Amino acid sequence: MAGPETTDSDFTWDEFVRRTNFELANEWGNLVHRSISMAYRNNGAVPTPGTLLDVDHELLRASRNAFDTVGTLLGRNRFKLAITEAMRVVGAANKYISETEPWKIKDNLERRDTVLHTALQVVSDANTLLTPFLPHAAQKVHEALGGSGVWAAEPEIREVTEVGGPDYPVIMGDYAGEQARWESRPITPETPLQQPTPLFPKLDETLGETGPEWSPIER
Repeated sequence: MAGPETTDSDFTWDEFVRRTNFELANEWGNLVHRSISMAYRNNGAVPTPGTLLDVDHELLRASRNAFDTVGTLLGRNRFKLAITEAMRVVGAANKYISETEPWKIKDNLERRDTVLHTALQVVSDANTLLTPFLPHAAQKVHEALGGSGVWAAEPEIREVTEVGGPDYPVIMGDYAGEQARWESRPITPETPLQQPTPLFPKLDETLGETGPEWSPIER
C-alpha cells in the first residue's frame, strides 16, 4: 500500500533544512552567485549577446514556458508543485552553465557573453517565478541584476477603524510602485551589475533532527 500523500500543509524541520541547504543554497543561491559574479568580473554589466545557438534557445524557451506552468499551479494552490517547477528551471540553468563552461571561453568573447547573457536572463526569469515564495531574496537578486526600487511590495497588517464599529486588522500593501510582473522580461545589455553576496547561508543539519529551541521536536 502506498504511503500517505504529501500535501502543501505538511511541514517537517528535516525537509526545511534539506530544501534550504540543497535547493536554496546549492541550487538557486549558487546559480545567482556564479552567473552574476562571472558577468560582473568580465563585463561589469549585463553582457551584449551575439548569435544564440540551439542550446541557448532551449533554455530560454523552458524558462518562458515555466510562467504558464507555475502560474497555473499557484492558481490551484499547489504550492509545492509550483516551486518544484520553478526549481526545475534553476536546475536547467545550472546544468547549462556547467556544460557551456563560460569561464573557459577565452578565445571567443562573443560566445562567452552570449552564454552569460542567457544565464542572466534565466536568473531574472527564475527570480520572478520564485518571488511568491522568496520575496526578500527576490529584492536582493533584483538589485544584483542592476535593478533599483521595490521589486515586490510586501503585505502588512494595518488596523482599520470604522465609525460605530470596532477596529479590525486588514492585510494591505503599497503595491502601486512595485516592479514585479508575472512574465519574462528581457534584461537590458550594459545594465551595471552589483557583486552578489550569498543569498542563503546553510543551516546546521542537526536542526532537522532537533528543531529550533523555540519549537523543539518531541520524540
